[in-house]
Formats: sequence, structure tokens, C-alpha cells
Amino acid sequence: MASLGIPQNTIEILQKYHFNFQKKFGQNFLIDTSVLDRIIAAAEITKDDCVLEIGPGIGTMTQYLAESAGEVVAVEIDKNLIPILEDTLSAYDNVTVINDDILKVDVNKIVEEKNGGRPVKVVANLPYYITTPIIMGLFENHVPLKSITIMVQKEVADRMQVGPGTKDYGALSLAVQYYAKPEIVANVPPNCFIPRPNVGSAVIRLTRYEKPPVQVDDEKKMFSLIRASFNQRRKTLVNGLGNAQELGVSKECVAAVLEEMQLSPTVRGEALTLEQFARLSNLL
Repeated sequence: MASLGIPQNTIEILQKYHFNFQKKFGQNFLIDTSVLDRIIAAAEITKDDCVLEIGPGIGTMTQYLAESAGEVVAVEIDKNLIPILEDTLSAYDNVTVINDDILKVDVNKIVEEKNGGRPVKVVANLPYYITTPIIMGLFENHVPLKSITIMVQKEVADRMQVGPGTKDYGALSLAVQYYAKPEIVANVPPNCFIPRPNVGSAVIRLTRYEKPPVQVDDEKKMFSLIRASFNQRRKTLVNGLGNAQELGVSKECVAAVLEEMQLSPTVRGEALTLEQFARLSNLL
């Protein structure tokens, strides 16, 4: 099968099917074989693995995954790509393509049917506008997974791995780091894609923790606290949390807990570590 990582082959397929890129789906297809190799290596795909690929596009990475994995399930939202995928993946009998929106399918059910409920590895080249809901959906729905290896916008990758006190630190950083260990494995310039995106990308691997690194009594409550703390970044925690009606905590109560934690009454959310948010949540 002709590798689609070679630009000429991608262009031929797109012309053959008169394919038009859909702005709404944020479609950018990878045309660099060395980057594809890096992704497969970073995801540590073996024949024992069942891989869930989100947004296979024309099947560029899917071909690589099919060569390395035992089983590949690819979920593609754009129905115009389905006939193309049938063509480009015709040589592989270990690939299932599902035409659906990853945010609407029952991923747990797919894992149950395709891998007997054992953890899968997720691999994806994601449009930046939908990165966060997809990743959070996989984690919050407790999909059995070993790791997520994804291509995202560079600044989103940075945001996932930074710590307190930096401007990129926020709810996404804390959520990712609660569920997984993040590690940027490659930076990918715009010329590796067709059409060229306006921003640089990065491949980041999120290795799922068996157990979260902090003990928290109520996960949902901690994340609503975190979201409220970053909704108004410039506000102190006392004001930010006290004003958030959905939390139902008073400013006095927040101030008392901060004092117990030996934190300044004027501290902001961006100064707190994951451990401190867990403790704050448990105390409140």
C-alpha cells in the first residue's frame, strides 16, 4: 500500500476523490513519515495492543497503526472520508472504521466489544478547538486506557504539562496531571501538514496513572473548584470561589480553610499545586 505520509500519495488520493477540506472539522493531514514514526514509537504500539484512533482523516496514521497494532478502531466524523478510508485501508483486516462523533459515541462500549474491556491506547491528530473536550471526556468517563498519544497545537501541549505560577497553567494542566503523566515527545512544524496550519504543533503522550497522584474525597467537587478558580484568573481564591454560586461556599469559609492551609488570604488559583487543590477540596 502506498504510504500516505508521502505528500504525493496524499495529493493523489485527495484528487481521486475530489475531496474538499472542511474548515468546521479542522482538517490538517500529516505528510511526514518521520513524524508518523515518532508517534508510533512514542505510543509504544505492539501486536498486543488495541488502538483507538480519533479522526483518521484519509488513513495516513491508520496505515502505520494497522502495521504495528493487533487491532485498530478509527472513529471519523466526516462521512465524505469513509469511502476514502475503505480504499486506503483495504489491505488491512484489523481495522474497524466508525463514522461518528467521538464526543457522542460510547467509547466504553467500543473498548468492551473490541478489547474485552482491557485498556486501549489512544492515538490521534486532533483539531485544536476540540482537544480539551475529547481528552477530558476520555478521562472523566473512566475509559480503560493505558496512554493517549496525540498531536495538538503546541501551546495546548505546553499547557498540559506546566506547573503553578506560569501563565499557561490552568484547569487543563491540573486535570491532565491528575489523570496522567504528560510528556512532549516531538515538536512538529506547520510544513508537515496539508493544508498548512497557522501554528506549530506538538506530539504529547499522556500516560494514565493507575491511581491519581493525590487523594481527593470528591473528584467532581475538586474540578468545579479548579474551574471556578481559573474562571476569573485575576481574582483571589476567596473572591473567585466565594462568588461562584454553583459551589455554595462563603468567602469566610474559603478564608478560614486557606488559613488552615497556611496560605495567604490573597492567594490566587494559579499559585496552587494539584495537592493543594485536593486538600482545599477535602477541607471545604
